[in-house]
Amino acid sequence: MPAMAPDKTLIVIVGPTGIGKTALAISLARQFSTEIISADSRQFFREMEIGTAKPSAAELTAAHHHFINSHSIQTFFSTGDFELQAIDLINHLFRKHELLVMVGGSGLYIDAVCNGLDELPETDLNIREKLNQQLATEGLEPIKRQLSVADPEYYQKVDQANPQRLIRGLEFYLSTGKKLSTHFTNNKKIRPFNIIKIGLNINRAELYNRINHRVDKMMEAGLLDEVKSLQPFRKYNALNTVGYAELFSHLDGEMTLTAAVDQIKQNTRRFAKRQLTWFRRDNSITWFEPGQDNAVISYIIEKKD
Repeated sequence: MPAMAPDKTLIVIVGPTGIGKTALAISLARQFSTEIISADSRQFFREMEIGTAKPSAAELTAAHHHFINSHSIQTFFSTGDFELQAIDLINHLFRKHELLVMVGGSGLYIDAVCNGLDELPETDLNIREKLNQQLATEGLEPIKRQLSVADPEYYQKVDQANPQRLIRGLEFYLSTGKKLSTHFTNNKKIRPFNIIKIGLNINRAELYNRINHRVDKMMEAGLLDEVKSLQPFRKYNALNTVGYAELFSHLDGEMTLTAAVDQIKQNTRRFAKRQLTWFRRDNSITWFEPGQDNAVISYIIEKKD
């Protein structure tokens, strides 16, 4: 990795879904005349628009974003791929900026950039194929049960609606006899730039109200039509996620639309709870409430000086 001046700083904004991370990221990007790197694993995919709560056209215009609509759902894009591409981009952007902003709620992707991922031993591709076949014939629940027993730590942290990541954890355990959770950030990589981590959170009742309201707004914006348009691609793992999986079940006649929307809200609230569990283990995060932009800016300036 090329040498870099120690005064370069990466601002990392984390927190649960629906908390207002995008608004804060744009506020900071405008304040410091810099660019934003998205670390939201669902917003990479250009076909998934409404259900991933991507920044609006106005927000994308307000600040230059990277890794929004950067990949197709038909492309496999792993955490390791993101680490390599994001670090290359950061090195490039630091040539013209003293400070960059990274924002997202995907803990694995945040950790990949801040701490690096361990080199993992190879796994048995035959096991992966068998697990994919099991997914196709039996659904996700048996895989979730197996993983929760084999590697409960990874199971608690992973997006439990994402078959690709669940299968990855179980595949690793069945191939190596070891837990995938023990291989994340055991040997922290030293990055040639400073990192300041900002967390956003509010009381649970208000957060859950925000989540419920945002799901309603997604439905009003046409999420059901978006999911209908993606039915030919539903085999791709990127679509086996909250907001899409429930509406596919509705379109299959398995539940009413009202029940599907209620399930989206419930699953999103559960996801937010897991996100907070993940981020709260990181003592280097300084927490603020949404709307405290000036306090965050003052804190960053103080930490940089």
